[in-house]
Amino acid sequence: MMDKRARLKKILVDMGSVLLAYSGGVDSTFLLKAAKDALGDRVLAVTADSATYPRSELIFAKGMAKRLKARHKVIRTSELKNNDFSSNSTDRCYFCKKELFLRLKDIARKHKIRFIIDASNVSDKKDFRPGARAKIELGVRSPLAEADFSKDDIRRFSRLAGLSAWNKPSLACLASRVPYGTKIEAGLLKRIERAEDYLVGLGFRQVRVRHYNGLCRIEVPKKDIPRLVSRQDNIVAKLKSLGYNYITVDLQGYRMGSMNEGR
Repeated sequence: MMDKRARLKKILVDMGSVLLAYSGGVDSTFLLKAAKDALGDRVLAVTADSATYPRSELIFAKGMAKRLKARHKVIRTSELKNNDFSSNSTDRCYFCKKELFLRLKDIARKHKIRFIIDASNVSDKKDFRPGARAKIELGVRSPLAEADFSKDDIRRFSRLAGLSAWNKPSLACLASRVPYGTKIEAGLLKRIERAEDYLVGLGFRQVRVRHYNGLCRIEVPKKDIPRLVSRQDNIVAKLKSLGYNYITVDLQGYRMGSMNEGR
């Protein structure tokens, strides 16, 4: 039986040339390495830069693409100008992904690239992903899912491949910190980004600051909650300076897609 890595390589080779929606996260970095190994210069990684994308991730994506000697292009997207996105309905991700993939289709056409791919994997099916509809509509393929890779597989094989991204915390766009129905604005996203950057600077690797106007709900892994609470005075002072009147800690700890609970 063909193992997953061999299956992935065959899928990519059969594609001939690919444009990868590259975020710099664990999954897309692993896929970029696999595609580069399989197709060489017939791979183009494209990173979308917008207010929803943390600056630190853009810097990482640029550096990693350079280390992998992969062709890389950064484009500016403007989903905040689209009221279907910024009004923040439960279909928010669909409108964001549709704009992105339409832009990628234009780039692929200009470069005569056969397929657009993303780094979705089988573990993503556990979360609410309305953006997957845009993939189906626009013919975007997900080689990792096609080869049956889970998140754990990707981390394990990334480590074996010597990729520094193998143990990066899970990444999601900054808009995922905002409750459905609350308008998404650039200033709000910047506030969340600054709050999370501060907490990361204190040594909390996996962190989310969920935004509720003057209140925020901090998620870190359960094992890190005592350490978070021990730094409460500094954390409260910093987050109040960013405009939060009330700072809370989620006792359930970090979990993917908590804003989708009870939607």
